[in-house]
Amino acid sequence: MKLKYSLFITLMLAFLLFLAACSGDSETDGDPEEQADPGTSETEGEEDPETDEASGDQVLIFARGGDSESLDPGSTTDGESSRVTKQILEGLLEFDKESFEVTPGLAHDWDVSEDGLTYNFYLEEGVTFHDGTDFNAEAVKVNFERWADPSHEFAFADDGYVYSMYGTMFGGYKGDDGHVIKEINVVNDHEIQFVLNRPLGFFLQNLAMSYFGITSPAALAEYGATINENPVGTGPFKFVSWSKDDSIILEKFEDYRVEGLPKLDRVVFSVIPDNAARLIALKSGEIDIMDGLNPDDAVGVESDDNLILYERAENNFGYVGFNTQKEPFDNQTLRQAISYAIDRQSIADALYAGYAVAAKNPLPPSYMGYNDDVEPYAYDPEKAKELLAEAGYADGLEIELWTMPVARPYMPDPETVAVIVQSNLADIGITAEIVREEWAPYLEKTMNGEHQMYMLGWSGTNGDPDYFLSSLLHGSNIGTSNRSFYQNTEVDELLDAAKVAVDQEERASLYSDAQALISEDVPMVPLVHSRPVLATTSAVKNYVPHPSTSESLAEVELAN
Repeated sequence: MKLKYSLFITLMLAFLLFLAACSGDSETDGDPEEQADPGTSETEGEEDPETDEASGDQVLIFARGGDSESLDPGSTTDGESSRVTKQILEGLLEFDKESFEVTPGLAHDWDVSEDGLTYNFYLEEGVTFHDGTDFNAEAVKVNFERWADPSHEFAFADDGYVYSMYGTMFGGYKGDDGHVIKEINVVNDHEIQFVLNRPLGFFLQNLAMSYFGITSPAALAEYGATINENPVGTGPFKFVSWSKDDSIILEKFEDYRVEGLPKLDRVVFSVIPDNAARLIALKSGEIDIMDGLNPDDAVGVESDDNLILYERAENNFGYVGFNTQKEPFDNQTLRQAISYAIDRQSIADALYAGYAVAAKNPLPPSYMGYNDDVEPYAYDPEKAKELLAEAGYADGLEIELWTMPVARPYMPDPETVAVIVQSNLADIGITAEIVREEWAPYLEKTMNGEHQMYMLGWSGTNGDPDYFLSSLLHGSNIGTSNRSFYQNTEVDELLDAAKVAVDQEERASLYSDAQALISEDVPMVPLVHSRPVLATTSAVKNYVPHPSTSESLAEVELAN
């Protein structure tokens, strides 16, 4: 505890010195120590941690490989953002601690009409936001309307960017033909009604996703577009400060709606990019929880009495993707050639220590509708060379391979994966230059289509196949979560039909058919499905990692 508390004091003192030295307007790219935090100067968190009673011994430091992109959860698909916002904002519904079973959240109960078109939610009473304003049905309506309407005063669209996950999960936006939500009615302060245009088989699961946490309307009015750096919710922890690429500090919300929670006084999300460095910090007691454990280190963690190893459920896939609308990868035969050239099994064997299996579909095998009849692109360099020549590149070609700068649950060592893929491609005559970017620019530039070939992955957040297939491969999501810029009208039609089908067997068949077409088109090369491992010190109690990778820390505490 002494080392951990010392690190916390060091972080806070450095942050306060930074505030004293810099104005909020002096932002410098590339140097996190010189980047001003626009929200810090007006937060309540500038007190000296040495005199703050709330800090105490219950200060948990959670180290991760990369920083958050945005703390307005609906504006990003980034898992590191959801990990933090999960602590600050709550949705109408939640997921069970260990599964995607839907449980009450800010709504303690709900009714669904027989035709599946009307949902009434009964809200918890006496709940306040962190800014002291009341949570009520009107606050719920304001949030859903700002996500649905790009012209809403609180939409805060940047250069035309909208809340992409809302559009993905609810069939579009206000005025779109596919938009599922017809109207939202405030019945009274503590009852709200959603009326749908047509049934949506996973509507309740959507409401439990971390993307749809409810923000204080007063805070939306106060902070405007900078709400992404000043989140205000009803969750167990409230936002204190954000030092970009370094740390995010949260503190206990004393008026949290659940008596006795949270048990921690503060949570610090600290960025330590290197997996090995995070493990060293964990062993020394400088941090309490680390995600992104190298699978090879799992055996050592298990044998250390001072550490505890955790394993998440297989709920993801890592992949190499193509910008299918940009030369040379607008060539389907070339994409097929590369798919035969990449040795997925060697990647799984070399880097995951038994915690992964080779993938053939962009959907985990345990999910409804998984198509096990799809033939995998077996590692076959000779077949790859034949197709390369057929694609018009018998003499080879030069390309760029963009690689992720941070470890993710589906890919704990992206740099090594990039090197293996580079070597596989060299074997068939393709020279791949590895391109590296910082995490936030990487996400933005791939969203904008600046890449040729890239590496990324996806983790499920609601337990439904639509979240994988539509998010990543539906044409309507090009330029947001569809970074492969892939569009196949037949695939879109299958995914659209599955989204609204009530019969689950019908939905499964539609998703299965879509995967067969996707496999033939090869907009991406699925690499592995992993079971991510992470670790804590033995002092951490009541920690339960969720398959979505974003779990509440409300019940976590530190043993003295």
